[in-house]
Amino acid sequence: MNLKELKEMVNLMNDNGLAELEVEQDGVKIKLKKTTEPGTGAQPITYTIPTIPVAPPKAVEATLGTAVAAAVVAADKGHLKDIKSPMVGTFYRAPSPEAAPFAEIGQAVEVGQVVCIVEAMKLMNEIKSEVRGKIVEVCVDNGEPVEFGQVLFRVDPAK
Repeated sequence: MNLKELKEMVNLMNDNGLAELEVEQDGVKIKLKKTTEPGTGAQPITYTIPTIPVAPPKAVEATLGTAVAAAVVAADKGHLKDIKSPMVGTFYRAPSPEAAPFAEIGQAVEVGQVVCIVEAMKLMNEIKSEVRGKIVEVCVDNGEPVEFGQVLFRVDPAK
């Protein structure tokens, strides 16, 4: 999370009259909340960024099994690229309930390929991949609300 993304979130709150916004990204949860101090009319924004401990790879392997631990360690190396939501809305993996998903784990994706839809204000917005590679994780369940900048997919660009 960088300063530009934080400023965009603050602008999103101001533009939409939101009093509170909570975003979780890459294991970091950020909560922005406007409060009014009595008599001042000022609306300071408070930031809460808790740290989340990460288990060492051997502990993860013992708990979750070798395949999952390998995925956690691979993700920890930072070589995976994220496909993020460019807006707030509802995440859909397929164009209709009976249709096949746009993208599945293990599937290769190309730059510009549609990977999902985010519905915002009754408009269906196709989200396209900005990276070429192989989908290794779908981070959101179908029909779930998503936030601006929330990771939707993780892609291994080496595949």
